[in-house]
Amino acid sequence: MKYKFSSSIILGSILAALLGGCSAGDPETANTSGDSLAEKSFVAPGEKDEFYLFYSGGHSGQVFVAGIPSMRHIVTIPVFSPYPGTGYGFDDESRAMLGEYTWGDVHHPGLSQTDSLYDGRWLFVNDNANNRVARIDLRDFKTKQILGPIPNSSGNHGSSFVTENTEYILVATRFSVPLPKGRVAPMESYADEFNGMVSGIKVDQETGEMSLGWQILTPPFNWDLGSTGKGPSSGWAFWTSYNTEMAHETLEVNASQRDRDYAAFVNWKSAEQAVADGKAEMIDGVPVLDPSAVPGVMYFVPVGKSPHGVDTDPSGRWIVASGKLQPTTTVYDFEKVLAAIEAEDFQDTFRGIPVLNYDAIAEGEVPVGLGPLHTQYDGEGNAYTSLYIESAVAKWKLPPWTEEQRADMESIVTDKMPVHFNIGHLVVGGSDTREPYGKWLVAMNKLSKGRHANVGPSQPESSQLIDISGEKMEMVFEAYTEPEPHFAQILKVDAIEPIEVYPKAENHHPHAVWSLDEGTTWREGDTVHAKIVAVRSRFGPEKIEAKVGDKLVIHVTNIEQTSDMIHGLGISEHNINVVIDPGETKTITLDLKKPGVFPFYCTNFCSALHQEMQGYLVVEPAGETAMSQ
Repeated sequence: MKYKFSSSIILGSILAALLGGCSAGDPETANTSGDSLAEKSFVAPGEKDEFYLFYSGGHSGQVFVAGIPSMRHIVTIPVFSPYPGTGYGFDDESRAMLGEYTWGDVHHPGLSQTDSLYDGRWLFVNDNANNRVARIDLRDFKTKQILGPIPNSSGNHGSSFVTENTEYILVATRFSVPLPKGRVAPMESYADEFNGMVSGIKVDQETGEMSLGWQILTPPFNWDLGSTGKGPSSGWAFWTSYNTEMAHETLEVNASQRDRDYAAFVNWKSAEQAVADGKAEMIDGVPVLDPSAVPGVMYFVPVGKSPHGVDTDPSGRWIVASGKLQPTTTVYDFEKVLAAIEAEDFQDTFRGIPVLNYDAIAEGEVPVGLGPLHTQYDGEGNAYTSLYIESAVAKWKLPPWTEEQRADMESIVTDKMPVHFNIGHLVVGGSDTREPYGKWLVAMNKLSKGRHANVGPSQPESSQLIDISGEKMEMVFEAYTEPEPHFAQILKVDAIEPIEVYPKAENHHPHAVWSLDEGTTWREGDTVHAKIVAVRSRFGPEKIEAKVGDKLVIHVTNIEQTSDMIHGLGISEHNINVVIDPGETKTITLDLKKPGVFPFYCTNFCSALHQEMQGYLVVEPAGETAMSQ
């Protein structure tokens, strides 16, 4: 089978959609509303949602948690940016995790898996801007580790993709740079001197601790979205590239020249073994494989023009990739991929890397519509593809197809739902596992276009909840989120049991104190230490004395063992606010630079006497004897 789409055909299709697409995109006809739809998303006060929705927070650097079906925002998990709401980035531990950065660009959260099912242990998220990956522990919804910047890697967009048993978090670069990082080469030498990279971030199975395992050198393509294999594609991972042309300027034109780009099909288990066999070269302290010298690690696969997403179905057999400038999405049969590799059925090589024969591995091209990006699955044999240009979600049937269906591929598409507007990602619960939840689909739309009350020029994005439990999709609810949810994961609420109190027995902080009598301050040279107890409704001690030039180290313990009894510690005019959960101890270090008497107080409302929960930091001028000395 051979397919080729010229720019004129694509442009014509776009115009046709604009002229005739009103029926698909008309918000007035999209949802007939009514009590029955409202009831589907209604969660009564005091009742709980059935699912968590973990949104990426985009360039806010955070992760947002909402409930499904209510779509109510529940909590923000700070990850790559300080967040005064929970004191993240103000205490010593979280400030050290953030390092020199005060923001990140969160794109694609990925839940940990065991046997290709969510295991409820961790949530991993990537930072596209600063080449980092973070791990959130779902026991307490807190960020526990930030790894990076990753060596030899620039633009950590193609992650966080979790392997079947969370052996690795797989990462691919959006940008290519001269390697190792820090080396400079002229842009005119882009094709020869710049490289991209695929990285395997190894995960400790007991603790979740991440470390850099290995890397695979690639041509200077711009790697985009990816996914991991399972079943027949076990041990494999897939990424698309929208810049097989290796353009380095005016990419909107120069990276759209070829009718087909490449996807990379990577055998990560072979890569792991090749590194163990000593076939890697060390670059900036990381074992790096050259796939042209290590056969079997990487193959290229032709994919539709300027692709974005590539998604593995629950069986692991069907790999779906969409070219966003081609009105179809391609289904690859991974069993045919393995057969083509075995038969060395290659149509070409690129820099020593085999290019698989497209006609030998493509099961078919499904005419889903304009601007296909990402595909999700409901576990019932149906796929859902987001259509950016058309502002819609297309529902279609996965193979196997009958001869009649193959003769009329339009019949494969069984439904289409308009969304508002310009959808990017979409998510179906468990789509990347072998047992999707089905039931709900969330469309994450890049533009809200004033569907909300006017809030001025800075507008939120829209997220729309779609019921996919029936034959036809039903629009149920829409919510607005701050920019910008790129991707999300859905997890059953009853799949995890987060703690609400840190048990005293688990607090091993060396400076934790558990009664007001134990609270104390003392001086060691130019450093003043304070062990402070926070409990309804006072601090103990309530006075800290020091002098200008001192370093002040405060260890504050919230000795409450009751759920939701949270305390904060804000120090006036010192840019300090930490929030201490029940049973938790946090340490704050600050240099005292100005004299005066500075109130400190509880910033998290905790009781009827919350206003009374305060104390004073007394800072004598330099050279004078502080009272605590």
